[in-house]
Amino acid sequence: MKTYGIIPSRFGSSRFPGKPLAVLAGKPLVAWVVEAVKKAKSLDEVLVATDDERIVAAVEQYGGRAVMTPSELPSGTDRIACAAGDFADDDILVNVQGDEPLIDPALVDALVAKLKNDPRWSMATAVTPIKSAQDFAAKTVVKVVLDRDDGALYFSRAPIPCDRDNEPDLAGGLYVRHLGIYAYRGAFLRRYIAEAPCGLEKTEKLEQLRALWMGAKIAVVRTEDEGVGVDTPEDAKRVERILVERNS
Repeated sequence: MKTYGIIPSRFGSSRFPGKPLAVLAGKPLVAWVVEAVKKAKSLDEVLVATDDERIVAAVEQYGGRAVMTPSELPSGTDRIACAAGDFADDDILVNVQGDEPLIDPALVDALVAKLKNDPRWSMATAVTPIKSAQDFAAKTVVKVVLDRDDGALYFSRAPIPCDRDNEPDLAGGLYVRHLGIYAYRGAFLRRYIAEAPCGLEKTEKLEQLRALWMGAKIAVVRTEDEGVGVDTPEDAKRVERILVERNS
């Protein structure tokens, strides 16, 4: 068994072109993500999966390894499978977003442990508590309903679960938001990328619904850390301040 941490990173971005190469506190964004993921103790190899030679050069400049993947791949999930190459059925592949330089390495280790320690799960992901009514209502915040074993029952942009009679009790632990990090078993990842998007996925614009539609069991790790992603130049400035504080 081998464990991979793979970071999909594309140069193009409608809101922030060239985002992976944006310099934060002296280093490109993608280099910060690689540095953080390498701190996870459970990973045998960390790769950046990209379609741009400039990103390859930036990653290698800071001691990382990048793999060129076709630009026409439809998703980051396809990109990580392509980058890993001939992975085994029992390998574990963790997909870490390329705009998360503050990712907690312990969360990566927790996702890997879920799959290593319990064979019933096909993949694993993470959630954090929803703390405001605004986030609960927002379509940009993906909500997750869990079963008694913290397995995912459904993901939605809609405010679920719905309290029929009262305002939702956001302090009760029932309402959680999804964090965009995934760990896959190799065998399931192959099945997943071979399956066409289902109606639920195309409606909600959420890839993980394809896995549930296929009958997969998705383990969920709870964390208090909401993460801080970089989607805009303004986010980059905010994250840069945090990185400077951490490294001062």
